Amino acid sequence: MKFIDFNLDDDLLDALSYMGFEDATPIQEQAIPMILENKDMIACAQTGTGKTAAFVLPILEKLVNRKQQGTNTLVIVPTRELAVQIEQQIQGFSYFLNVGSIAIYGGGEGKDFTNQKVALKKGVDIVIATPGKLLSHLNLGYVDFSTVEHLILDEADRMLDMGFIDDLNKIITYLPKKRQTLMFSATMPDNIRRFAKQILYKPAEISLSIAKPAEGVNQQVYLAHDEQKFKLLNMLLEERKDYNSILIFTSTKSKVGEIVRSLNKGKLPAKGISSNLDQDQREEVLRGFRSRRIRILVATDLMSRGIDVKEINLVVNFDVPQDAEDYVHRVGRTARVEAKGEAITLVSPRDMSRFRRIEQLIEKELPKQQPPKELGPGPHWGSGGSNKQRKGHYSKKKRNYRKGNKGR
Repeated sequence: MKFIDFNLDDDLLDALSYMGFEDATPIQEQAIPMILENKDMIACAQTGTGKTAAFVLPILEKLVNRKQQGTNTLVIVPTRELAVQIEQQIQGFSYFLNVGSIAIYGGGEGKDFTNQKVALKKGVDIVIATPGKLLSHLNLGYVDFSTVEHLILDEADRMLDMGFIDDLNKIITYLPKKRQTLMFSATMPDNIRRFAKQILYKPAEISLSIAKPAEGVNQQVYLAHDEQKFKLLNMLLEERKDYNSILIFTSTKSKVGEIVRSLNKGKLPAKGISSNLDQDQREEVLRGFRSRRIRILVATDLMSRGIDVKEINLVVNFDVPQDAEDYVHRVGRTARVEAKGEAITLVSPRDMSRFRRIEQLIEKELPKQQPPKELGPGPHWGSGGSNKQRKGHYSKKKRNYRKGNKGR
């Protein structure tokens, strides 16, 4: 189905054409008509399926000839990066329209808060906000959301995982009860369904490819001890010198710095991004990655749903994520929509049980590879245990060897 088939406004279609959008994805094909019919909706779709356009386009269509003043649409998201990403897409789609938008998030300078305050008091058409910062403005008493007709919760599962349930419930008390509510989530656990029942009215449901990597992803697994991973990563990237966009995920902020230092030492220029950086620094790094000035980016899971970069060649899971669903979000940064991409996961003994859960979730057993011979043997699949135990084993052997050779 093509976007022209939705009978959208000509100026909106011109913007889509200018941006290279022609064919609708499955989530867009199903969601856009429902939203235009003013139905509440709960949609389960993984990262990279085009769900941002699925809710932005019909909202913009409704706003084309709007005469009422005040904020019309509130989009709530879990992270600053996602707020910025959505706001940038809205700016692109609304290029030929008289529609205003602003992203509300923390971590900026005082002037950012002032600009946000002015926009909220004026009543900008579309507000995209993180829960905590939006509540800060609401608590000060100058925000009027009485004209809001659309509430959109994006990445709802991540917001609940991050503990935003109370903030979301508080924000909703500031909104009209008569409104259209749309909820988008990559997964649909019980807590999401319970929350949906509280805030949605007779919602239509869309469920696409729940927790499955895109077909275009070539998924590979290397079994490696922790002390082998840094050299293995360098070797894997050396073999892929023609790749111009590589994203590496790790679970901790501290390891981001270790990986960056190891890559730079191996003459593989890389940058890291985590919550340790202030907002301006993070946005500068993301701009560099999008423009290909930064070829290799190392990030934490917090970033897995906030990086919207086309044609990422390779995603590397330096370690296995805690939650199986996060594997899908990490891997989902490559092979977006219908493109091709590669994903490599490094699995240590302590990660094996978690990776089994991932294989159960994606309903696919992936072949396991050993590191190159020069790095020595990696762990055997199913060996379990931890690197700490492995090191203890070698330390014991070393002590026995020294004891046996004492006096020679």
